[in-house]
Amino acid sequence: MFLMKSRHSIVVSLFILFAFAASALPARAADAVLRIGYQKSSSLLILLKGQGILEKALEAEGVKVQWHEFTSGLPMLEALNVGALDLSADVADTVPLFAQSAGADFTYFLQEKPSPTAEALVVPKNSPAKSTADLKGKKLAVAKASGAHYLTVVALAQAGLEFGKDVQISYLQPADARTAFESGAVDAWTTWDPFLATVELQSGARILADGKSSGVSYTRFYPVSTKYLQNNPAVMGVVAEELGKIGKWVKADPEAAAKVHAPLVGLNIEIVKKANSRRSYDVAPVDGAAIAEQQKIADLFVAQKLLPKAVKVADVPVWGGR
Repeated sequence: MFLMKSRHSIVVSLFILFAFAASALPARAADAVLRIGYQKSSSLLILLKGQGILEKALEAEGVKVQWHEFTSGLPMLEALNVGALDLSADVADTVPLFAQSAGADFTYFLQEKPSPTAEALVVPKNSPAKSTADLKGKKLAVAKASGAHYLTVVALAQAGLEFGKDVQISYLQPADARTAFESGAVDAWTTWDPFLATVELQSGARILADGKSSGVSYTRFYPVSTKYLQNNPAVMGVVAEELGKIGKWVKADPEAAAKVHAPLVGLNIEIVKKANSRRSYDVAPVDGAAIAEQQKIADLFVAQKLLPKAVKVADVPVWGGR
């Protein structure tokens, strides 16, 4: 078991205890339940959940679906590692690296191919900053271990600034970060969609750097319990198929998708459309290029002492092999 040192750890610990208490009731038949973790940015799973698509698709397998919401990616991997979840929703590229470094047991199930403009470093509309270099001596909010964390490191370095030295870093989850950003407690914020689209459209935030301008691909991954995957290949095959289909539908019919999606996440349609336009939603098996990019990120984080120890990404199994 591993836990990130934050106030969210208490919530995660309670969730895990409740999960174990529930599993102590009649022991679930090997794998008659698929327990899925998701967060607000888990667009495709939210669409599947909201329409009951997975439940219908898995009826033939005799499998029921349980959904558990999280505020960020790393707690989902923590729950996955201790057996409280079977499948994690898509998480940003950095999250599996922190989990692997902490000794978590998981498999790279699928990837959502790069969406480099779906995360960005922003400043308030009235900020005097015209470029990332102007943030020297300023305060910046970012969620620790997120893809935005990596983008921040790279964008600052490209501007000749050192992360945590030339710019003061406040590790905040999106809800707290937005409050700090809009109140002026921080001068900049690096975040991802739909939080990015929300602060752009509702607060007029300006983008100083995004993944495209910084050369950061922003690939998202679906980690799965290795044991669950080995025991239930047919179930996970159905999940892969449905994720692929819903991703294609969102891109093929963005208006219809936004009308379904927006009420599920409590956002207006224009925010959802803007966010969805920047996500690839191209769900595919994890390939060698994605693993190589993961290793590049891991090496940088180790060099900057942001990752506690070195990892060999290729040591983590990949669904279907490479």
